[in-house]
Amino acid sequence: KIKTIGDAYMCAGGLGSENPLKDVMNITKAALDMQIFLTALAYERAEKGLPYFDARIGIHTGPIVAGVVGSKKFAYDIWGDTVNIASRMETAGEVGKINVSATTYDLIRQDVIATYRGEFEIKNRGLIEMYFINGLKDTGFMEAELQKV
Repeated sequence: KIKTIGDAYMCAGGLGSENPLKDVMNITKAALDMQIFLTALAYERAEKGLPYFDARIGIHTGPIVAGVVGSKKFAYDIWGDTVNIASRMETAGEVGKINVSATTYDLIRQDVIATYRGEFEIKNRGLIEMYFINGLKDTGFMEAELQKV
């Protein structure tokens, strides 16, 4: 499911899946791929003096509510606390980085290279621990590689 929230896009992965850990890793890998692509494109466009696009990516894991809304124009939508926290992960992140909650990090910690950011105040939620995902352990990809692109 992909939806827009203001000027941001939200992607929900693994809806109805029987393997949530695999889905969290797939979302993390997709986020890294997006950042690699955007960094390479930005470099290429900046060299030509053209504008480019930067992104912040936030990931949170948890239960959601999903359903069809509308009476004339139907749309499949998702909402709930998990959706709100995921949005806050993006907002609290930094350009070119993947910011994840401790909830998500705990699920993927054995497969990722990450930097602990500390606890941050999140609107309507209090303090939440956050991590930047710098790469994947199984591929050897690290953030330093992204800087070479």
